[in-house]
Formats: sequence, structure tokens, C-alpha cells
Amino acid sequence: MPAVHPAGHRHRKQATLKTAEYTATVGAELDGLYRFARRLTAVPHAADDLVQDTVLRGLHHCLEFRGDSTLATWLHRIMWHLAVDQSRHSRHELLVDEVEDRWRDDHYSLDPQAVTERATDAESLREALVRLPFIYRSALVLHDSLGWPHQEIADRLEITVANSKQRVHRARMLLVTALHDAPARERATKGVGMRCWDAREQVSDYLDGALDAAARRGLEAHLAECPTCPSLYSALIGCRDAMGELRDADDVVPPHLAERIRTTM
Repeated sequence: MPAVHPAGHRHRKQATLKTAEYTATVGAELDGLYRFARRLTAVPHAADDLVQDTVLRGLHHCLEFRGDSTLATWLHRIMWHLAVDQSRHSRHELLVDEVEDRWRDDHYSLDPQAVTERATDAESLREALVRLPFIYRSALVLHDSLGWPHQEIADRLEITVANSKQRVHRARMLLVTALHDAPARERATKGVGMRCWDAREQVSDYLDGALDAAARRGLEAHLAECPTCPSLYSALIGCRDAMGELRDADDVVPPHLAERIRTTM
């Protein structure tokens, strides 16, 4: 008589097989994931972290992969959602409405040669891309850098084809404007040792007293020299203090509530 295995044992065996299958196949997707991550992030180490987080998230959820799409599509969706979460701690991004207002102005123009020259410099191009809001940057990377058609972008990011086209259209305008504005931005930050987005990534930890001494000194030096970051830092302090006051205000029982409770007892 054949042995009867408990359901839990069968589930563990299935999970082991699924995990083994995932680990055996995920390696083939790393180059594509890294290309995507490198274009979504400002610096190589951030791309490394994004790829690692994506692979680990996929490992933890590989039992949920049903084969309705390719493994590459599934992993790209995971990476995109992780990058969206990270982008909420955003850097100094262009405002879409402001850029579109410029492009609506019949008198708005720029030097195409200067913009193209900056675009051909990889570092300048990445710095400009970082200034694009994430949903536009990611669509532009997939379409213009990785060559994906709109249908594939829509499938992988779970949006419509029309959304994909709109995002790419806006992203192209944003990128051109970011490259055009680069010299003025460089003049404004000349002599500032730390890049603004590096400082802004650290400022929350600075507020919480969580930076080590060296990082704290570097950030303070940046805040002393940068023409734009101090105002953002001051706003962060103001909002944090207001949140504390709101907490303290909510800790006090309103008199009418105290009276209502007293009369019911």
C-alpha cells in the first residue's frame, strides 16, 4: 500500500520544487533587470540594491507566480513596484504642469545642439533622468532606452497602452527641459561638494539623529553651501514640529467630550 503523506508535507515539497525552479532560472534575467534598474536609479549601488531586492522579493513570492506571464515580466513588475516605493522619498523632481506650461507657450524654445550634447554624456543624462517623476522616467526608460513597444510596457507595468503613450510623451518633454536647465542648476550649486539628491536622501536620518559623525558633517557642509536644500530642510523641520504639535493637541481630551463621559457615568 503506498505511503500517504500529510498535506503539509506535499505543500513543503511543492514549495521546495518551486523555489529550486526559480533559483535555477532567475539568473538568466539578471542582465535585463540590471539594465532597467540602472536607468531608474541615480547611482550604480542603488541599482545593485534594487536588483537584489527584486530577486529576493521574487524568491519570497515565487509560489505566487502562475506562469500567466513570463518570469521577466513578473520580475519587472516587482522591480517597478519596489522602485515606486523608493521614489516616494523623492529627490528634486520637475513639476509636470510647469513643464507643460512652458511647452504650451509658442515662444518657448531652446538650443537643440546643447541639449543633444548633454544627452550624449551618460552622467549628464542620468542626472537629468533622475529629475523626472518616477512613473514618467520608468516608461521612457522602457520605451526609448530598452526598446519596448507600448503594449509590452502596458503589460509589464499593468497600465493601458494609452497611459504608456502619454507617459512617454510627457517624459520626453521633461527630459529635454531637464537637460536644457542643467547649466543654470549647475551654476546654482557650484562649489557644493555633495549632490542635492544625496543630501536629500540623508536629511530624514539627520533629523532623527541617525547619521554617523562623518555623514552628519558632510550633510551640514552641504546645507551651509547649497542655495536650494536649506529651504527644503527648513520645511521638513516645520512639518515635523507641526506633526508633534498635532500629536500633543490630540492627547488632550476636549472639554465637551470629558463632560459627556462624566454625565454618562
